[in-house]
Parts: sequence; structure tokens; C-alpha cells
Amino acid sequence: MIEIKYDANGLAPAVVQDAQTGEVLMVAWMNAEALAHTRSTGLAHFWSRSRQLLWLKGETSGNTLHVQEIRVDCDADTLLLLVQPDGPACHTGERTCFHRTLEAV
Repeated sequence: MIEIKYDANGLAPAVVQDAQTGEVLMVAWMNAEALAHTRSTGLAHFWSRSRQLLWLKGETSGNTLHVQEIRVDCDADTLLLLVQPDGPACHTGERTCFHRTLEAV
């Protein structure tokens, strides 16, 4: 079993990618509890740094993320969740949180 290397706050970044299209949907934070809930339920759970609590993605909106696979990077400090989304991933209603393009410098 791979041991995740959490940061000093007990968190690891989690990149969320659509398993079918490969599109990056969002980035969030996971602690050991969020990872355990995700693995046991098959639905993406994260740690809210602003609210300091565990949250189920889509708990209020219904836009849950069904986790198909969890990958770990070579340093074991970043997670990649391959998901089947139930609706938009972004809280703004956009399909992805990365819907804006930064102008070239």
C-alpha cells in the first residue's frame, strides 16, 4: 500500500480529471479522512481549508463526482482522481473550474 505524504497541515492536493474525456475539472485538497471517505463511498470528498471541514462534492448541488480510479504521483504527495461527474464540477455552474484563459504575457 502506498503511504500518502501529506503536508504540514495534513493535506495533499487532488487533481480531478474526467475519466472519459481527460479534461481537468478541478483541484481541491484531501486529508486522510477525505481520502478514506472517498475510497469507502466511491464519491469524491475533500477538505475545505476555508471552512475547516470535510465535504462531499455535490452535497448541496447534486453534482457529485463518482471516482473510478485514484492515482498517486511519483513522490506520493499529490493525488489524481479519475471521475465520472454528475453535472458541472465548478461551483459557478461551469463544467470545469478551468474555463477561463489567462491572456498571454
